[in-house]
Amino acid sequence: MPLLALLPLVLVTLSATSDEVAASPHAHPHPLDPLSAAELTAVRAAVLASPFVPSRPLTFHYVGLDEPDKPDVLSYAYATASSHSPILPRFALVIARAGGQSHELRVDVTHVSTPSVLSHSIHGGAGFPMFTVEEQIAAGALAPMYPPFVESVRRRGLNISEVGCGVFSKGWFGSSEKRWGGARVAKMQCFVAGETANFYARPLEGVTLVVDLERMTIVGYTDRIAPPVPKEEGTDYRAEKIAPLFTGPAAAPGVVVQPEGRGFHMDGHVVRWANWEFHVGFDMRAGTVISLASVHDADAGQRRRVLYRGFVSEVFVPYMDPEEEWYFHTFMDAGEFGLGTSAFPLQPGSDCPANAAYMDGYYVNQDGKPVKALNVICVFERYAGDVAWRHTQAGLPGELITEVRQDVTLVVRMVATVGNYDYTFDWEFKTVGTIKLVVSLSGILEMKATSYMHADQITEDAHGTLVAENTVGVYHDHFVTYHLDLDVDGTKNSFVKNTVTPMRNTGDPSTGGADTPRRSYWTVRREVAETEADGQVGINGAPVDLLFVNPSKRTKIGNEAGYRLVPSGATAASLLADDDYPQRRASYTKKQVWVTPYNKSEKWAPGLYADQSTGDDNLAAWSKKNRGIKDKDIVLWYTLGLHHVPCQEDFPVMPTLSGAFEMRPFNFFERNPLIRTRPSRQGHSPNCSCGAR
Repeated sequence: MPLLALLPLVLVTLSATSDEVAASPHAHPHPLDPLSAAELTAVRAAVLASPFVPSRPLTFHYVGLDEPDKPDVLSYAYATASSHSPILPRFALVIARAGGQSHELRVDVTHVSTPSVLSHSIHGGAGFPMFTVEEQIAAGALAPMYPPFVESVRRRGLNISEVGCGVFSKGWFGSSEKRWGGARVAKMQCFVAGETANFYARPLEGVTLVVDLERMTIVGYTDRIAPPVPKEEGTDYRAEKIAPLFTGPAAAPGVVVQPEGRGFHMDGHVVRWANWEFHVGFDMRAGTVISLASVHDADAGQRRRVLYRGFVSEVFVPYMDPEEEWYFHTFMDAGEFGLGTSAFPLQPGSDCPANAAYMDGYYVNQDGKPVKALNVICVFERYAGDVAWRHTQAGLPGELITEVRQDVTLVVRMVATVGNYDYTFDWEFKTVGTIKLVVSLSGILEMKATSYMHADQITEDAHGTLVAENTVGVYHDHFVTYHLDLDVDGTKNSFVKNTVTPMRNTGDPSTGGADTPRRSYWTVRREVAETEADGQVGINGAPVDLLFVNPSKRTKIGNEAGYRLVPSGATAASLLADDDYPQRRASYTKKQVWVTPYNKSEKWAPGLYADQSTGDDNLAAWSKKNRGIKDKDIVLWYTLGLHHVPCQEDFPVMPTLSGAFEMRPFNFFERNPLIRTRPSRQGHSPNCSCGAR
């Protein structure tokens, strides 16, 4: 997932001003608000002045909100009208590199004028922090000055000015790669751009460089094979380069009309819409963070908690080519490259509809200065013509009754472009109380140059599909792991597995049968998970209904209030061998569901340090403690998985491929919460001329 050094990159760095701080809608930020530019500037000043990290140069790899303890946040968020929300301190977690070590610092920025470092430690285990954008660019710039590389390019008859190289994480492969002595190194591979924007379609196959990111020098080089560079023709995807222009089918243009204005309200980072209220944050590693999601129960006359904090914990992308140039393509996009730092401005009217509102994000560059990411999150209402509920009653004499309610949802969207792939992450809130999480993949395949011109020439395993002449789209997986700290009506929840079990009708009522001709039926066997071992589920096995319930909250007729996990496609699990190094790092991808007790420090499925991680500090390792999860504050880790077999339609740019899952109310409400929803207005709005001819 490289950032190609061939292309210039401009970072907009900011210095916090008193005007910016004064522009905040609140005197004090919400305790879960992402760090502001002023706070990030204060963090940098505190770290640079700290005696804990005297070595220079010092580079910042992660700065994010170190949120207050959960009970304090809940006290703030759900304070009664008669009480006052406490003013909570503001802390930042910093991961910086200096003196060849990874430093972790906790910084108090409650008062931005007097920040202070509260604690400091040095990471002593395996793994390294995220790459910085600047070091990726600097590493790529080394290649044109490296004589063996220049000679390889010359020998292939290429112009060095048209070749660019990007940083690839090297993964971890045990003692087989000890020749670099545990140094913080990455691999680089290269592409030929020419006149096309799609340089990923023109790999310089066979060439791999190894760069020491601390010393910023090339420490390894191979030039093993030299298949033809795929041709430039037909690779570009830009509108002005498509010839003949726009001959494909096109739908009639549409427009979203809301004559009464938007139906949602944004107060800082807090969004209120219909029966939902939640907080939207931004993190340079995770991207979008949704917190304190609660839904209003009209029958009960109160707001009820659903989700404390949710975000994408990791995106693991292993490729299936074991050759020298490809075996290490086993990316962890969040922990190595950052989903937040890979988020680019959304395009109004294309990425998001005309009725969308936008949010900016902030992260830090390598020097620790704040960078403003413009319009990286959008929020909009979706009217897709779907039905929330309906019924036609034709059984009454002389009367036909039809009741239909339109389904309107609220979407929070972010797009992360991690090198060649574009990931659209949607959080969709439904008035029925459902939260739907959708991942949509587009962008460019990772392609391998080959000598093959036609599929009939391939006689061995090519590890992919021939998508164009001299071009193989390599087989690979996408595993998107979510961290969802569910608080269903409170913090003490249990995980329930309802297994759908086929039964034989014995005719004996004492065993559940009946004296009828019916021979079979199915029933549900209920199991409450006691420990983490019970909380691991492969959902492609026995049919199960997976529930998160609050045993202390029941409906009037006695059912436990709960939410149900509903997968919606993309349920692949990893097929890699358990002893394979990439699988050891991402051992949690063997099962889609893990349930753990809440632990503030357990956020990232591969561990805090994903680059060159070994699997010793990941979700599967934590779960070996086999802690209790019954009637506890528990966390759902759900992995949405796709086995991607490329096809020609994925070239030169792939149509969107999506997967999703839902958290849906299950005996949470006393009845259908939409029963009181007003019918939709008929016909066009009086302020809309869309139907005019």
